[in-house]
Amino acid sequence: MFEWLPWAAERVLAMFIGITFLLIGIQVTLFHYRQNLNKWVMWGPVIFTPIMFIVAATYALRPTEWLFWFYAIMLAIGFLDGLIGFFYHVKGVGLRVDGYKLRNFLIGPPIILPLLFVALTGLGMMSIYQQVLNNFAYVLTWWS
Repeated sequence: MFEWLPWAAERVLAMFIGITFLLIGIQVTLFHYRQNLNKWVMWGPVIFTPIMFIVAATYALRPTEWLFWFYAIMLAIGFLDGLIGFFYHVKGVGLRVDGYKLRNFLIGPPIILPLLFVALTGLGMMSIYQQVLNNFAYVLTWWS
């Protein structure tokens, strides 16, 4: 089937990130469905997570150049989606009765979950950082 031993750390991390996004996607969908998806931004992570799972897992299993760049773009989108989610979750805590009290952080929107998006996509971006730099260096020398 697949040879695991010669896999680079980048591919192993891509598979880990894909599976983790699948699991987080289930939780995010349940949380946002519980709130009736009443804001359009709630659809972002609900739609993003299964796509990210497919892209990351496919890239881990069959890395190609176009899939690498699609994976990199998806990581950047996920990073931004996590930051936007963090903003809305913190704002949502403040909209509850008594504002930013500890009780509202406990029962309100989970502010750590969007940061998990940021952390996972950041981990993915760190794993492909050197490859992105090498590709840009190649392009820059080609244009010179």
